Order: sequence, then structure tokens, then C-alpha cells
Amino acid sequence: MTIDHAHWAEYLLAGVDERVEVQAITKVVDELSIDDAYAIQAALLELQLARGDTLAGAKLGLTSAAKQEQMGVSEPVYGWVPAGSVLDSGDVVLDELIHPRCEPELVFLLAEDLAGPDVTAGDVLDATREVVGGIEVIDSRYEAFSFTLPDVIADNTSAARVAIGGDGVAPRDVDLTTLGCVFEVDGEVTGTATGAALLGDPAACVAMLANHLGRHGQKLEAGWLVMAGAATDARPLTAGTTATARYSHLGSVTVTGKG
Repeated sequence: MTIDHAHWAEYLLAGVDERVEVQAITKVVDELSIDDAYAIQAALLELQLARGDTLAGAKLGLTSAAKQEQMGVSEPVYGWVPAGSVLDSGDVVLDELIHPRCEPELVFLLAEDLAGPDVTAGDVLDATREVVGGIEVIDSRYEAFSFTLPDVIADNTSAARVAIGGDGVAPRDVDLTTLGCVFEVDGEVTGTATGAALLGDPAACVAMLANHLGRHGQKLEAGWLVMAGAATDARPLTAGTTATARYSHLGSVTVTGKG
């Protein structure tokens, strides 16, 4: 069966524009391969950039056992960070989203390009200007936040918004595997983790992304931000809800849902 990548990209973008959830693609088509899913993702990004948005970076999803268990998948996914999704403040306008959830993220700010296929974790550290904390707001376009691995890839790994912290460290100044995070929602601790929760080493996750892009003739570029993935599970973000990620060495990042 031939998959019309452009059609499904427009289908997902309509969900974003109209703020309505849509059926998972795999509930409509018989088979959706991983390659087709990434092709839909690329077409979706092309539509967003054609509207005047720019690319701020790239991201990984499902890089922790907690996230993989929560979403019922067994491997990471890769996506893009449009500049329009990066928040100027911690306020998240909920009327622009469907069913948002928030989660803490380790974010690498690149000083140099990273081009696969043989990028290592050490290469990532060498190419990174600093590591900062963040909170990603994910917002699957699918009904009931339910999807398969190809579905979430096509949907740009549920990317929606991201808040970036201002307190960073040089990547070799701390052991990123032991860097701690406490995630609080309305003052209640909902999760704790260290960098090692991201498949053992967050820098290795970024290397995986660089190598994935290298197989497609792409690279991570200097000046981009790269989100290495969430170490804890995501929590709903509703009107008046405040979520704070407190990091060792990286300060804290807070978002608030604005209805």
C-alpha cells in the first residue's frame, strides 16, 4: 500500500490548527512503516516552515524506561523543534493546544555541527556549548493520547511547546549521568530521576539522534537546541497548574497553564 505522506501531514496539521484530536493514522491505514512515519514527519515540518516558522533544533522522545513504559513502546523516536514552539516565558496558552502534558527535559545547546554516522557521546560533549534544564509540553494530536510508535513519529513526537532554563553548565563540568531532577506539579513531587535514566547517558542519546539524521543526509547544527528526552513520565497541564523541574547544577524551570 502506498502512503500519501503529504496527505497525512496536512491531516495532522489540521488537528493542530483546529485544536481537535484526530484518529491515529494506524487506525485508518493497514500498515504504517517507520520510514513512512518519518516521511510524514518531514512533510509536516515542511508545511510548518512554509508558513514562516524556522527550525530551532531537534529532539528525542521515549529515551527513558519510564516514558517507554508509559507509551507502550520499546525504542526512542526523533523529531524537530520549530522556533515557534519555544516559549518566551513560562506561560502556556492552553487554548492553543488539545490535551497538553508536561515533562522535564535535559537540553543541549550546540556550539558545533554534529554529523553522523559515527558520532559518539564524547563528540556530543565536545560540540556542546552548555547543558540547560527545560520542560517540554507535549500534545499528541491523536484521540485519547493513544498511538503506536509510527503514529507518534509522524506526529513529530507530540512536540508542542518547550521552556528553556537560563542556568547552564559546560557539558564536561558535571557528570550528566548523575545530574538530578525533581519534577513537581502544584507543589507535589511527581517524579525524580538522574541523567542516567536517559538510556544510561543523555549525551549518548544525542549521539543516537545525530547518527539517525546522518543516515538521512542531515545533521544537528551549531546554534540548535537538542532535547535529550524526558526522564520522568508526563503530567497533564491544565488551567492554573504550575509545573517546576528542579535540577542539580541547572537551577529550575517552571511552566504554568493559562486557560
